Amino acid sequence: MNFSLEPLIFTAFIFLLAAFIHGSIGFGFPMVATPLLALFTDLQTAIVLTLIPTLLVNLISIISEGNILLASRRHLSLALLAMLGSAIGTQILLFVNSEIFKVLLGVVILIYLLLEKIKLKLSWIKEQPNFSKFTFGLTAGLVGGLTNVMAPVLIIYSLESKHSKSDTIQASNLCFLLGKIIQIILFSVYGAFTQNALSISSVMLIVTVLALYVGISVRKKIEIKVYQKILRTLLFTLALVLLIQVSI
Repeated sequence: MNFSLEPLIFTAFIFLLAAFIHGSIGFGFPMVATPLLALFTDLQTAIVLTLIPTLLVNLISIISEGNILLASRRHLSLALLAMLGSAIGTQILLFVNSEIFKVLLGVVILIYLLLEKIKLKLSWIKEQPNFSKFTFGLTAGLVGGLTNVMAPVLIIYSLESKHSKSDTIQASNLCFLLGKIIQIILFSVYGAFTQNALSISSVMLIVTVLALYVGISVRKKIEIKVYQKILRTLLFTLALVLLIQVSI
């Protein structure tokens, strides 16, 4: 994983863009960075490079919404389920090609958006909170471990659960945070998390944090209805990116 100057500059630009988007909407760092990094490296390497910056991004995002202890207690069970799913997904990623899971995720997102368009609501999510929390928490972690893209599953869960912007951001980032911690442990155990990867990730922290804070300042001005429209647009765009990336 020895990058020359040009790929390093490109990597810095990717991290800057991903961090700004994450700051603006509350999530999206690995979702944006992973497919772009995968343009010039393999998926596993792309995920490894994002791990350390993602931890910091998640932590800052949780803190930026305030009431950290209350948010942690409220969303801990969802995050622990995501952590379990991430552990399973990461181990599959280490030994199995995950491209098919990208296709599946893209198709599921498009089906969800179609159902929403024709006003067919997934009412069971709000009516059965414990079951939906278990289903979406575990699924989000599993998908995140396989593809480094956990956000779409959590966005669907938050939209259908009618979560506030703050709850959506804190719940999602707590899931990301615990998921990334278990990924780092597993990648280290299996020797995929190298010293070179750690060095590159560490260098990218400065760019990531600066762009993140600019994005957070933008997010504070976004109204909830506009925010939800942004999330739906993001879901659609991501589904297309996932499907196109696999077909190339």
